[in-house]
Amino acid sequence: MTDYSELIALLADRSAKRGRFTLASGKQSDFYVDARLTTMSPEGLAMIGPLALSTLRETGWRVDAIGGLTLGADPISYAISYASAASDHPLRAFTVRKEPKSHGTGKLLEGPIREGDRAAIIEDVITTGGSALRAIEAVRSAKASVTGVLALVDREEGGRQAIEKTGVSVISLVTASQIIAALMR
Repeated sequence: MTDYSELIALLADRSAKRGRFTLASGKQSDFYVDARLTTMSPEGLAMIGPLALSTLRETGWRVDAIGGLTLGADPISYAISYASAASDHPLRAFTVRKEPKSHGTGKLLEGPIREGDRAAIIEDVITTGGSALRAIEAVRSAKASVTGVLALVDREEGGRQAIEKTGVSVISLVTASQIIAALMR
């Protein structure tokens, strides 16, 4: 079993649900992936960090920092950052708040992202691409560049295409159809 097939099996077992659901995008679906049930588990973190780091390195994207819209991107970003700690080029993790902080510095971005950084946006599940697009805008507003979007799961419902229309590449570790196929076994 490959690392990818182990991840698909873990997501199918822990995170996939059948029923009637309203997604964050407002769309209705009979399939739901609560990725946090996997990404916040010790096994999920241990598997996702190295696998996502390896995938990022294989893209050839030059990346200094990784992060995305809280809460879905947070554990994935932290797992990747931790996995990169012993490498020649450790990646700093950051979080994009849904709203700017109402006190203190009023920041929208939290963590050690810096002006001029090359950032990869992290997503847990892409449906319409709206969360990733918000994170891209926030990172660019902080005068950092976006090299691409790395998603744990692509629901294959047009989100990838919406992001790519803006000139940003998207890669995913797993697709919804792979998870559904694993559920059928």
